[in-house]
Amino acid sequence: MSESLNSTDASALRDETVDLPIVSSERVYEGRIWDVRSDTVQYRDSEIVRQYVDHPGAAAIVALDDHDRVLLIQQYRHPIRRRDWEIPAGLLDVVGESPLQSAQRELAEEADLTASEWEPLVSVFTTPGGNDEVVHIFLARGLTANGDAHARADEEADIRIEWVALSDAVTAVMDGRMRNGILATGVLAAAEVLRRQNASPTQD
Repeated sequence: MSESLNSTDASALRDETVDLPIVSSERVYEGRIWDVRSDTVQYRDSEIVRQYVDHPGAAAIVALDDHDRVLLIQQYRHPIRRRDWEIPAGLLDVVGESPLQSAQRELAEEADLTASEWEPLVSVFTTPGGNDEVVHIFLARGLTANGDAHARADEEADIRIEWVALSDAVTAVMDGRMRNGILATGVLAAAEVLRRQNASPTQD
């Protein structure tokens, strides 16, 4: 059995970037939002072929009000045949827009809200074996309602919006009642941020 990392080693624990030679790369499917690519990669002493979804990435928001309630959105998602609970999120599909700017735009478009306080929460690879999507999740506070509601179509036309106690959202995730990965990551990370803030000694 391998030994555990000590506290000094653990602070350096991180994913490792690997720059392998790409022998060939082909777009085998062009989609409306994302494509599918097939890459031949030189890996050690052989070549391997891997297909994956070429994804633009996304930004998501854990929006907390003054009572530590989190904004949740429920909408239909065809691949899973469910109306799942999510946090506001959207693609990084505007040229020149940073992930934070995308998050601010998505909060306005999906929830008709602006926030005065923003901080990076966590970034995650959603399915490393199947796509290259990275989602940047932000914590938004100091919320204010916008005057005008955005027009919504398709699955967004009948979205359900609820304010839920963050602790209840965490319980629903842990009980397996809410299974959206970005929501789960976001609410668990936000709960940990609040726990650390509450555990910190008060500064005079």
